[in-house]
Amino acid sequence: MAALLERVGIAPGLLQQRTARLTEAQFAALYRLVVAYADDEMPRLFSRPLRPGALKFTCLSLLDARNLAVALHRWSHVLHLLQDDFTLEVDPAQPICRVALIESPAARPCKPVALDLMLKLIHGVASWLIGRRIPLIRVDFSFERPAFAAEYQALYPGPVRFDQPCTAMHLEAGYLQMPVRRTKPELNEFLRRAPEDWLFVSFKDELLSQRLREHLARQLPRTLTAEDAAAALHVSTRTLHRRLGEEGTSFQRVKDELRRDIAVQKLTRTREPMSAIAAELGFDSTASFHRAFKGWTGDTPGVYRGRGAAPESGRR
Repeated sequence: MAALLERVGIAPGLLQQRTARLTEAQFAALYRLVVAYADDEMPRLFSRPLRPGALKFTCLSLLDARNLAVALHRWSHVLHLLQDDFTLEVDPAQPICRVALIESPAARPCKPVALDLMLKLIHGVASWLIGRRIPLIRVDFSFERPAFAAEYQALYPGPVRFDQPCTAMHLEAGYLQMPVRRTKPELNEFLRRAPEDWLFVSFKDELLSQRLREHLARQLPRTLTAEDAAAALHVSTRTLHRRLGEEGTSFQRVKDELRRDIAVQKLTRTREPMSAIAAELGFDSTASFHRAFKGWTGDTPGVYRGRGAAPESGRR
């Protein structure tokens, strides 16, 4: 351990000083070294190791989830495959939902640091997936209050309680419906900086593409130009295009994805006429809506609705 500490510029003597502090970069660098040394992404904290690559392939399985609720549901299944110490349980109750780590009675009790790191990982990855730091109503831990309990306020955006029935975070249920907007190139950068981006979650500024999408949704059926949107978001048109490019998207792509997602929801969940859907999305005719939708999905709206319809009279 002394050799690993020295490699990241941490004096081993600091371990004996209760008031000693490290930078986030030092801690993250040390964590990466320990993961490599232990061959375990949760360094020997659980009964089975999470081999390097577990987080990458977990995140890959979450990227195409339509929203955070689906992503967390998938994650619960992946964790069940990878370890035996706990299950990830998501209670989507309104208006506050609970994301909990339920320890297995058949396994050895989880160490407090193991529960702490796993909950931090879930909060950090969930925040990253939707591109905004998720505020927490409160955080519960099943272990007793430690001497350094006050430090938790710097790690969790919400009040922290100890000696609770289970370890869990509580958040507004609306966050579960927020879409997953990350891409594989963004995942590579996220993993390269790990654990900084999930352990020390910041996301001080919401993604401009998300703000743009929400603004465009409020304006429908009116269709806006990039100049209109830039003025409403208080940035120049040039800045709008530049920042959208940095986020891996464009004005037209954000607009198309918004209208595509709304169209898919209406086609599969309602029986609204095509002409009404086209008008609500700002198209000047049903024909132009048909052309755009086929370009987005490869199918006409009618074919897509037929595939998504519930079975009738035994037919699929």
